[in-house]
Amino acid sequence: MWHYSKDGTQYGPVDETALRAKLAGGEISPNDLVWRDGMRDWLPAGQVQEFAGGLPAVSPYQPPMHAGPRPHAVAPMGYAPPVPNYLWQSIVVTVLCCWPLGIPAIVYAAKVDGLRARGDIHGAIAASTSAKNWCLVSVGIWVLIMVLALLGGAFSSLSGVR
Repeated sequence: MWHYSKDGTQYGPVDETALRAKLAGGEISPNDLVWRDGMRDWLPAGQVQEFAGGLPAVSPYQPPMHAGPRPHAVAPMGYAPPVPNYLWQSIVVTVLCCWPLGIPAIVYAAKVDGLRARGDIHGAIAASTSAKNWCLVSVGIWVLIMVLALLGGAFSSLSGVR
């Protein structure tokens, strides 16, 4: 199954026959990017061996595809699993529990949606996991401090009563 990108929007999956029909009908140009599992990167359709024959000539103008090579682990948009961002949890932890540890949670939580929108699912999952971990550490330290405070108060009241 193939995916294609036109005017910055990704579409697919479509089978090879449907993609050939879109290319032949002009709906997709030879400069539009295509990708399928097993390809290292998105390529202009005119440069893909399966579609090179029978396409109109590629114009000499090649729009910039992206800043650098796209890792093969990046999934096509629209087929990404939902990734929780833990933003509200990070804000609550920062305000109510332990603000020094809540700040990194907010920073990681704020990255999740942007990474997912760019198709970097692995980066979004890593940021989500980091946000969750910072929230848990912050809550854990807050609980530990409260337990120690309660125990300290209990011991001081016991030692004061003789």
